[in-house]
Amino acid sequence: MTSPAPAPPASAAAQALQPRIGLAGLATMGQNLALNIAEKGFPISVYNRTAAKVDSTLSRAAAEGGLPVLGHRDPRDFVLSLARPRTVVLLVQAGRAVDATIDALSPYLDAGDAIVDGGNEWYQNTERRIHDAASRGLLYLGMGVSGGEEGARNGPSLMPGGHLQAYDNIKDILQKAAAQTEDGPCVTFVGPGGAGNFVKMVHNGIEYGDMQLIAEAYDVLHRVGGLSNAEIADVFAEWNKGELESFLVEITADIFTVLDDADNSSGGALVDKILDKTGMKGTGKWTVQQAAELAVAAPTIAASLDGRYLSGLKDERVAAASVLEEEGMPAGLLEKINVDKKVLVDRVRQALYASKVCSYAQGMNLLRAKSVEKGWNLNLADLSRIWKGGCIIRARFLDRIKQAYDRNPELANLIVDREFAREMVQRQGAWRWVVARAVEAGISTPGMSSSLSYFDTYRCNRLPANLIQAQRDLFGAHTYERIDRPGSFHTEWTKLARQNK
Repeated sequence: MTSPAPAPPASAAAQALQPRIGLAGLATMGQNLALNIAEKGFPISVYNRTAAKVDSTLSRAAAEGGLPVLGHRDPRDFVLSLARPRTVVLLVQAGRAVDATIDALSPYLDAGDAIVDGGNEWYQNTERRIHDAASRGLLYLGMGVSGGEEGARNGPSLMPGGHLQAYDNIKDILQKAAAQTEDGPCVTFVGPGGAGNFVKMVHNGIEYGDMQLIAEAYDVLHRVGGLSNAEIADVFAEWNKGELESFLVEITADIFTVLDDADNSSGGALVDKILDKTGMKGTGKWTVQQAAELAVAAPTIAASLDGRYLSGLKDERVAAASVLEEEGMPAGLLEKINVDKKVLVDRVRQALYASKVCSYAQGMNLLRAKSVEKGWNLNLADLSRIWKGGCIIRARFLDRIKQAYDRNPELANLIVDREFAREMVQRQGAWRWVVARAVEAGISTPGMSSSLSYFDTYRCNRLPANLIQAQRDLFGAHTYERIDRPGSFHTEWTKLARQNK
């Protein structure tokens, strides 16, 4: 068997200083984060089970400025190349691969050394690993990393949680490697235990909601207003100059300008050739499950998850459309909506903004509920700050969310912050119009609709829940409370109803 070619020699800069930090797992995210750290002036050792990944990382380090990166193919050599207290960052697939990598590296780690898992891990796995690491005298962080491949290379948003000492050991490195904003680096120690992974999970849940709402805005503009892809690109580009300024709105504008190179005959937009099935990796599902367990309403995020599930039923949807059309359902819009394009664009913009506020409000409420349950003492203002740069949900109005929680750390809901409340009231007319027109036309807008229902339910001081509780008391003797006197009550509803008859 041919032995692997020798790795390029380490640069003089790498040999001059013994690295304090190493990174194991050299897929694109791992390579990019390692190069980011090295570019900020911190020598770093890297390791991967596959030698070719080590070689490609070292080649990139040489090509991208002679960066101080040292490559290793042996786990022992990798660990022992680090100055104590050592910090080893893992960027491998969540789950078993993390445990396997820890098992491979931990025999060479000493008490006081730290492991940092930078994957999208289930927070309870992180808490288990923190306990296991502590039993061996090791420190542990579960660190959310947001921003994709580009963010990892140029500055991500980082959400570390676990042992504070592990964070302090590399705080200077993370602060330099993270995205930078006028409020400082987009990293903070989130909290103990699995707080970092939980915060990243909820970040991803908000991201699900955001993407669903943007897709619905596109659908309404295209199907109701008849806007072309070029017009939609211009709309999103313009929106990105105002209150909707964000990474996701920015890239949406870009997407609609890309033509399909594979089809030279039509010259159509590439987005129109993409199959309407959305993938997912699990963090959205985890967010909705946690919301249910903590009794936190998160209908916008849940609707986005359901939207992805339904998108996966492509064959069933095509068959359903055929069956219902045979029974008289129109193939296109149920009703043509006559509206000026400029009016439609403005109203959809307002509906999108108001719906986004609801999505973020739900995510923040979930974070607060978990923080109370676990005693994490999460700082919602600081989390808003570190999401302002580097991450997928970075947006202009995160600065205002931060200000809202700075004004009132115990804020019950973003909707009742005075500034956001004023904006929601101002935009509700357009919001209702868009949802109503979508319903009339037969266009599915589950994100906007559930956001509006969330808003209307939350602001209602008298819900029909009294009837539901009466029903529960009738069939299950679950009792009820009264509005005119204290205590718990039960009524023989069926007996009294028969007497009254």
